[in-house]
Amino acid sequence: MLDKKGIAKRIAKEVKDGYYVNLGIGIPTLVANFVRDDISVEFQSENGVLGMGPFPFEGEEDADIINAGKQTITTLPGASFFDSALSFGMIRGKHVHLTILGAMEVAENGDIANWKIPGKMVKGMGGAMDLVASAENIIVAMMHTNREGESKLLKRCTLPLTGVGCVKKIVTNLAVLEVVPEGFKLLERAPGITVEEIVAATEGNLIVEGEIPEMNI
Repeated sequence: MLDKKGIAKRIAKEVKDGYYVNLGIGIPTLVANFVRDDISVEFQSENGVLGMGPFPFEGEEDADIINAGKQTITTLPGASFFDSALSFGMIRGKHVHLTILGAMEVAENGDIANWKIPGKMVKGMGGAMDLVASAENIIVAMMHTNREGESKLLKRCTLPLTGVGCVKKIVTNLAVLEVVPEGFKLLERAPGITVEEIVAATEGNLIVEGEIPEMNI
């Protein structure tokens, strides 16, 4: 089973040379720490940063340099800062190759709910709706089940939707899955996790074909 860092490390393998990547709040922000040193990647944050680096070491934080989640970040040589209008112009203009988001629920048809639980105070959707409407490649980083052990990979989302039919791939603490027309296709299983455990933890239609390899992270 993977922890949050393990999920981020596995997703980092999906980042290709030359990509412009937007990282959502939560687990996705950790991905920048695990990208290979031999490729060039530009991380974008919708609050107006292009060229984010890994998280700073303790004691080296600059409170004026933050991502969209208000976490302190580092910047790489050549990084730039700009207003949110330009930032969302990048997103809406489809200049971001890959978006990595957290989620509360994902449906078997690729719907995502990641911004609101009814009855709980939230500040708003932020940039999530723009990201899911504009990105052509969305990977979700999430836990497979909630604290009660109930599946978060569902036949249909029960929470208010952020986007419809937009998720392409999901990496959880148990598995890597691809969203296909028939449902969730199981691609890899986390170290020490069996296919049977993944089946039991998935409410949506799970497609298992042949031997499922263990993740190599």
